[in-house]
Amino acid sequence: MTKLRVDVWSDIACPWCYVGKRRLEAALERFPNRDEVDVVWHAFELDPGAPRERDTSVSYVERLARKYGRSTAQAQQMIDRTAESARADGLDFRFDRIRSGSTFDAHRLVQFALERGKQGEMEERLFAAYFTEGELMSDAGTLSRLAADVGLSAEEAATALAGEAHAREVREDEAMASELGISGVPFYVFGGKYAVSGAQPPELFFQALTRAWEETTKVDTAPAEGAVCGPDGC
Repeated sequence: MTKLRVDVWSDIACPWCYVGKRRLEAALERFPNRDEVDVVWHAFELDPGAPRERDTSVSYVERLARKYGRSTAQAQQMIDRTAESARADGLDFRFDRIRSGSTFDAHRLVQFALERGKQGEMEERLFAAYFTEGELMSDAGTLSRLAADVGLSAEEAATALAGEAHAREVREDEAMASELGISGVPFYVFGGKYAVSGAQPPELFFQALTRAWEETTKVDTAPAEGAVCGPDGC
């Protein structure tokens, strides 16, 4: 039997992508054909020009306040609302620990894991490392260690990251996102036909899974809208 493919564009540094992952998983737990669904993760960098690590003397809340022209108190409220939403989905966001910077190499590692059948596990480990543990997503040593955490070879991961392995695949993912008009993540395509944008409730994901599985109607031209992260922020 042909499996139902769910393509997901996301960034490791996108909080709603992690929340959306949990909500999709909740929908899949209820889906009667769960074993016939393949979830494939695609790269999307919220800030392709990000340095390897941003100035650590500037806190996450300060950076957010500057970005949106808000006070630090207002920025903290934004962070608190996001963290509260994440807690409802069983996630522990520690924005005070976040080390912000480029996620390009982390996306390369996800592609490395895809070749070895561990893509979902790698995506999950990177999300947790970034949002809860305060790990730097551009550090090759850190990424290699995280690869080992999901049963991959740290040595092979280090070798891949030392060169240009999987850079092409990451850029192809991002080019495809541009062709599809994806400007914010998370973004989901069910069965190559049905699009959903944002960290939607599990019920909506369940409906999308059912609709794609039954293949009874065509995809809407406009995706359902939910909370997303884009180049201008979350």
